[in-house]
Amino acid sequence: MTPSPAGASFSERLLPGPGGWIGVVVTAAILGLAATVASTAAAVVTGLVALAVGVLLAWAYSPVVAVRDGELVAGKAHIPLALLGEATVLDRAEVLRAMGTEWDPRAFACLRTWAGGGVRVKVTDPADPTPYWIVSSRRARDLAAALTAP
Repeated sequence: MTPSPAGASFSERLLPGPGGWIGVVVTAAILGLAATVASTAAAVVTGLVALAVGVLLAWAYSPVVAVRDGELVAGKAHIPLALLGEATVLDRAEVLRAMGTEWDPRAFACLRTWAGGGVRVKVTDPADPTPYWIVSSRRARDLAAALTAP
C-alpha cells in the first residue's frame, strides 16, 4: 500500500496498466522509426520526445481518486463524505454488471478499465439527483474503508 499524502486517508492515481505503457513505447518507437528517413539523430530525438510526451499525457490524464479533507475526490469531481451512504466493493465482473444491466444514467462514474475493480457508494443527499458514484480503484477495499472511517 502506498502512503497517502498528508491529510488524506486514501489516495491513488489511476495510471494506465501494462498495455497502456506498452502502447506509449510502441507509438514512440514507430514515430522514431518513421523519422529514420531524415537521419539517425532525428529518429532518436523523435522517439525520445514522443516517449516523453506519451508518459506526460498518460500521467496528466490519469485521474486521482482520494478521500481527503472530508470529501471523496474522483478526478475533478468531489462530494462531501457526509452526503455519502454505504460503500460497496466491486470486482471486475461486478463493475461490468453495474455499468451494464444495472446502470442508472443519473449515476456518476470515474472509471478506468485497467484498474480492475472499484467502489459503488450511495449518495444520500435528497437534493442531489445522482443516486450513486462508481469509482475505479486498484485498491477498492482500502477506498471503501476510507469512505466509512470515522
